[in-house]
Amino acid sequence: MRGVISYGAYIPYHRLQRSAISAAMGSPMGAGTRSVASYDEDTTTMGLEAGRLALRPLGEAATSAIDNLWFATADPAYLEKTNATAIAAALRLDTDVAAFDFGGAARSGVGALKSALAGTGAGTTLVVSSDIRTGLPTSADESQGGDGAAAILVGDEGNAAGPVLAAYLGGASASHEFLDRWRLPGDPRTKAWEERFGELQYLPLGEQAWTGALKSAELSADQVDRVIVTGVLPRSVRGLSGRLGVAREAFVDDLARTVGNTGTAHAGVLLASALDRAKPGQVIALVMLSDGADVLLFRATDAIAGFQPSRSVAGQIATGNDDLAYNKFLAFRGVLTTEPPRRPEPDRVSGSAAGRNRDWKFGFVGARDRSSGAVHLPPARVSMKGGAVDDMEPVPMADVPATVVTFTVDRVSYSPSPPIVAAVIDFDGGGRMPVELTDCTADELHIGDRVEMTFRRLFTSDGIHDYFWKARPVRTEGV
Repeated sequence: MRGVISYGAYIPYHRLQRSAISAAMGSPMGAGTRSVASYDEDTTTMGLEAGRLALRPLGEAATSAIDNLWFATADPAYLEKTNATAIAAALRLDTDVAAFDFGGAARSGVGALKSALAGTGAGTTLVVSSDIRTGLPTSADESQGGDGAAAILVGDEGNAAGPVLAAYLGGASASHEFLDRWRLPGDPRTKAWEERFGELQYLPLGEQAWTGALKSAELSADQVDRVIVTGVLPRSVRGLSGRLGVAREAFVDDLARTVGNTGTAHAGVLLASALDRAKPGQVIALVMLSDGADVLLFRATDAIAGFQPSRSVAGQIATGNDDLAYNKFLAFRGVLTTEPPRRPEPDRVSGSAAGRNRDWKFGFVGARDRSSGAVHLPPARVSMKGGAVDDMEPVPMADVPATVVTFTVDRVSYSPSPPIVAAVIDFDGGGRMPVELTDCTADELHIGDRVEMTFRRLFTSDGIHDYFWKARPVRTEGV
């Protein structure tokens, strides 16, 4: 039996009210909110956050059980350079893990997932999908899109990572070449053909894949308990939903009013949302319409009853900030250019220095003095207690919570989201360091607040992204 061993979805903290676009631009943009990646997030950092959420319930044993990491996005942080390797480094996966990108198309997310599920003998694969959806002001992509990521750990029953939560029953695909949505490399705007044309193409393809998937799993439509239907054209999604022969109450919320469509990641995000509420024995169908149609069928196992996700999708939606100003959203996206810092631009990252300090820079691994137990951040050769030399052991700190000891608000230094809030934090069990805070405002921060680490992009210079860790407040979630 092969299927889903664990999963996680990441929804960024910020939300943009669609009414804020309407108020600024004078065009009706609908109701609800869309999720927004912060200025220091990209598809790599969000994919890493989803991967952390997927692996956290399984403990440290999960990382050593992974054979492959596949990363899918239509908005990669790098071209030519593999983005999956940064995620693998930050997750502290072994160097023998094969890390590959599946990129360029919204369909690549569900394609990577299907390949992992169907891969007999492929071992345990972490499938990460991530996307940032944008467009010109007042466009449908701007208002109806969303940012997010998902990670699905796929493997066989009896693997070292854990039991299968949702067994893969079978699936089917239908592919066809036609022009509905496209974007040239380097173009920030996605263009689309008239949706009625897309509907004429997608409906028969969707029905073909749906019929083929049910046949492969030896199921009928009335045996499917939960149905996820998503895709790049809303009209086609609505049209196909009425032709599948399942009850209306079986359809999973597509998160259109709270998150928006997260493109490459959306199939994974909705699957995570469905698994959050799945009961043993339920059959879940995932239908994706993009350059054809893909249908995947799962049955929740008894193990799903005892699984506790790190953070549910509903919980992340409930704790988001829906007061992001439209002008700040435009600044995050680079559409609205603000005054740059009146000081020299940051130097580009040294590739050799980053390579020498990979565990610290990507994995956030400090050092603990064996004799005194003192934790050093960053790692050091000489202990600050007792002066022992070269008697350190590595100590992973990325998942260790911390407490704010003191903080300051910098209103002078440049930031796409001013002001900068910097703090000194003490980690549980030892270790202190200064760190920049993100996903918070100075007004809500207090000494003694609890924070957790998050992987972000500090800046970009000479085309090189400088990734490192920041801290963000720990927020209590609903389920």
